[in-house]
Amino acid sequence: MTDSWVNQAGRIGSDLHLDLDTAGGGSRRAVLGRALREAIAEGRLAPGTRLPPYRSLAADLGLARNTVAETYAELVAEGWLVARQGSGTRVAPRATPTASPRVPKPVPVRPAPPAHQLRQGLPDVSSFPRAAWLAAARRALNAAPSEAFGPGDPRGRPELRRALAGYLSRVRGVRTGPETIVVCSGVAHALRLLFGGKVLRGPLAVESYGLPFHRSVLEAARVRTVPLTLDEHGARTTELSALKGVRAALLTPAHQFPTGGPLHPERRVAAVDWARGSGGVLLEDDYDGEFRYDREPVGAVQGLDPQRVVYLGSLSKSLSPALRLGWMVLPDHLVEPVLRAKGEREAWAGVTDQLTLADFIESGHYDRHIRRSRQRYRDRRDRLVALLARRAPHVAPTGIAAGLHAVLRLPPGSERSVTKAAAWQHVAVDGLAGFRHPAATMPAHDGLVVGYAAPPDHAFGAALDALCGILPPPPDGD
Repeated sequence: MTDSWVNQAGRIGSDLHLDLDTAGGGSRRAVLGRALREAIAEGRLAPGTRLPPYRSLAADLGLARNTVAETYAELVAEGWLVARQGSGTRVAPRATPTASPRVPKPVPVRPAPPAHQLRQGLPDVSSFPRAAWLAAARRALNAAPSEAFGPGDPRGRPELRRALAGYLSRVRGVRTGPETIVVCSGVAHALRLLFGGKVLRGPLAVESYGLPFHRSVLEAARVRTVPLTLDEHGARTTELSALKGVRAALLTPAHQFPTGGPLHPERRVAAVDWARGSGGVLLEDDYDGEFRYDREPVGAVQGLDPQRVVYLGSLSKSLSPALRLGWMVLPDHLVEPVLRAKGEREAWAGVTDQLTLADFIESGHYDRHIRRSRQRYRDRRDRLVALLARRAPHVAPTGIAAGLHAVLRLPPGSERSVTKAAAWQHVAVDGLAGFRHPAATMPAHDGLVVGYAAPPDHAFGAALDALCGILPPPPDGD
């Protein structure tokens, strides 16, 4: 029994693709020889590859058996092939090509992960509740109707919308029912639907400090953003009435991102009054509203006027950014326009994850996970604050009453050198300047935005030590 044609990587079958039509003119033997040389030189026939027997290749290509045998012998003499009794004819281990092999395009290399991850916006992924999530997935899949596995509903699964309506009403003071909730994959997806889908139009008022990624999403939708001044009470929403043509504003009222602090009650009311009087819309990004430590819970602005506020939320901070689940709570008149922008088929949020999250919320596991996470992150914040008080008392942490990050105010002119030192020491941390709107007119401050949630427990102490190692020394005389 003859063995199959194999190469060093294993069995690959008995066919051999040779394009004799493009191998040039001449005798059939010359054409076959050129085709084999090209296949070897280009790497299509790897060293050690066993070639088909004379008879098989001759039958496949419509050539005489002697033509194939003579071609094999010629390539053996030239060093392209080797022939051994009982082993057949194979590509030589070091066949010398007649032409330069094709140079593959370089594959982008991902940088190595930092030694210490202190960037904002990342939860401790090692604390993901795997067992509880798996149990919820089993229950949800067993209880799901068959139609759940058909084409998706652009609103999202009704089980999840009902669960979210109850949770958001109870925990965040959101006034909603399942009919005004649309499931999406996160806040960025929501912005793409609202502005890229022409549900809302710019210009859009935003806070002077915010996520550059969100600004890039808006720029891609050709939406001009206009910055609002910030101070210790949040965005100065009284400026909205002076902005010509602006009919929408994006705010982070529960915990201004990234500078910290809730929006002052009077400014909340001023924002809602502006929306009512101008026919505008407020977009409320409640990115970490569940995590508060030293203050009473701050309810959603949406509760003041559900017909003038679009409430946005996601799981990226509370559970995991990998789940790609978020939601919009919409005014009644925006539901159908958003669904038209989204399309008939749900292409973003998987049904199984939606069903699992619905069970995870209804069973109480989500509340328990939030409570555990809140205590763990509070402990981490306290460790950060205590360490700074001992080792860098000249660096003041701000915005620490809630959320998953702190802003460390630095001496004027020191931010760039500190971020360079962080890069050298493999500490992943963000400078405050990177979050500033390019058109902001308020005074700039040097600082670091330090996320204290991401490092696993065993690495948190080392991450704090590395952070203290890059901070500037105290001013002379301190």
